[in-house]
Amino acid sequence: MDIAEVARASGLKPSTLRYYEQKGLICSAGRHGLRRYYDATVLERLALINLGRYVGLSLDDISHMLLPNGVNVDRALLRQKTAELDKQIATMQAIREGLHHAANCPAPNHLACPTFQRLLKLAGKRLKPRQSKL
Repeated sequence: MDIAEVARASGLKPSTLRYYEQKGLICSAGRHGLRRYYDATVLERLALINLGRYVGLSLDDISHMLLPNGVNVDRALLRQKTAELDKQIATMQAIREGLHHAANCPAPNHLACPTFQRLLKLAGKRLKPRQSKL
């Protein structure tokens, strides 16, 4: 497959494919003139890269797991990412519940609602102030 076909099949831009090749994540099977050609197995490799990126792995993390003919999964890193995702899920669930309560709270003033006040205190503890760029 040429680079345009791989780009269409993977949903990635040709510039991304060239970058991945430069980083050693994928390799072309050769060239015909100026066009790169890839073996069909590149799509599976790109799917692995996309999965890693989706869960927040860096390209360097991913490159350490990709072998020329397979993968060597870094189980410790995946456990760490799982713990991070669990934390994010818990935070998002608390936010969802808070929004649901705020949308349906019968109190005329949300600041007078004890449940809303507890949610504000919880949010105050969890939220980190943004750092100034000065």
